[in-house]
Amino acid sequence: MKPALALLLLIAASAFAHPGVGIVIDATGNIFYTDLHHVWRIAPDGTKTIAVANVHTHELCTSTNGVMLYGEHLWYNGEALDTWGSRVWMRSPDGRVVDVVPSHPGFNDGYSFVRDAAGNSYFAVREKNEIRKRTPDGSVSTIARGKFRDIRWMTAAPDGTVYFIDTVDLIRVAPDGRLTTVARGLSDGGIMRAWVGARHRVMGLWVDRAGNVFVADHAGGNVKRVDRNGRVTVVVRSTYPWGPTGGTFDRDGNLWLLEYSINDARVRKIRLH
Repeated sequence: MKPALALLLLIAASAFAHPGVGIVIDATGNIFYTDLHHVWRIAPDGTKTIAVANVHTHELCTSTNGVMLYGEHLWYNGEALDTWGSRVWMRSPDGRVVDVVPSHPGFNDGYSFVRDAAGNSYFAVREKNEIRKRTPDGSVSTIARGKFRDIRWMTAAPDGTVYFIDTVDLIRVAPDGRLTTVARGLSDGGIMRAWVGARHRVMGLWVDRAGNVFVADHAGGNVKRVDRNGRVTVVVRSTYPWGPTGGTFDRDGNLWLLEYSINDARVRKIRLH
């Protein structure tokens, strides 16, 4: 590799270390997504506005009735302190934003944006290789543990089936706790998107009504559909230098795909069938 290109890629990697995966749809058909600076709203008529300003959020979710929007704000306190701070906010349909977890040191490790239809939330305790469930009343239980390599992004189906990425493999946790490796090696990453870090090769996960899991292969620049039997199909490709990071489906079955390039974010509406 030429020195000038290597330097460019190094600069890009340092400036673009961790894209957001947050894109959701609410009960009235509004699409919300993060570009790491603001959370944007695309109304059903296509109007685009800032829904929550000046928040560095990676994940979003809605309440079980699809009315309230939740996200985080994460900030770095500078090299002198080398510490992080965060809070969790909630936006109501009238645009009012309030904190549900006040500002505090560190990350939002105790709060999860991965939820099922019953309002249960799911999160990983990586140092113990465990997946845990928190019920709406606040009780926490371990639903799975294993010899995982690096638990990354996670999603939950309406029935409480949990899917997560372990490095570049897709793992399923059934509601009864059974663990299954559904598909392996889900990233086609290479030199074309060399700024993508090893831990961010595979990004967001989401499911459709048929139970298929969709995987954002950010480094490979494509979206893969994984069916219940583990069959993998590439269904969308991103134009260079864009790469997918998250997605959601609307009521008509259209895919709303969140993509990041080196320093920007965009959303595309795609009809898969």
